[in-house]
Amino acid sequence: MKRGVRAHPKALVESTSIGSGTRIWAFAHVLAGARIGRDCNVGDHCFIESEVRIGDNVTIKNGVMLWNGVVVEDDVFIGPGVVFTNDLTPRSPRFPRVAARYQTRRWMVTTTVERGASIGANATIVGGIRIGRFAMIGAGAVVTRDVPAYALVAGVPARVRGHVCECGQRLAIRSGAARCAECGLAFRLRRGRLAAAPGTPATPGSRATG
Repeated sequence: MKRGVRAHPKALVESTSIGSGTRIWAFAHVLAGARIGRDCNVGDHCFIESEVRIGDNVTIKNGVMLWNGVVVEDDVFIGPGVVFTNDLTPRSPRFPRVAARYQTRRWMVTTTVERGASIGANATIVGGIRIGRFAMIGAGAVVTRDVPAYALVAGVPARVRGHVCECGQRLAIRSGAARCAECGLAFRLRRGRLAAAPGTPATPGSRATG
């Protein structure tokens, strides 16, 4: 075990690419090759496949499944029971008619969760999409398309229901602008996409360990 990593005795941690300060709890399984950044928390009964990339300060609650092709940037929250997918037309690789398809990695799609996004409990993330910076996914949502930065989405399939600040508070947009009542961060809405207003202090860039 890499120095500075704390793993429960009943966790199965095969990867050596885990940052200092990260905690991995009981019955989690991290395959060899997976990369997890610093100061993360991986809950009970999580499964992290070998090509997953996770940044720093990420919270992964109990029972989350992360498959090859998933990239999680810094400061992301993934709620309990969230499931990612990575194959848009899945069949058993042991079925002779499709076996040749699974001899390469062309079947696998990439899903990216950008910095600061939050995914609610029991959400399903269909493979091949991008969840924007500081977006918030409602509990039980089925996300089938890209999510814009700062968007609040919910439902089956998930739809944009509003916008949230980096601190998580819901924003009231008036005349194409918003200011968070909680932390004071200002935003402008342009072409349906929310962004920090000019002059707003920039937040540090995103990173996924890899």
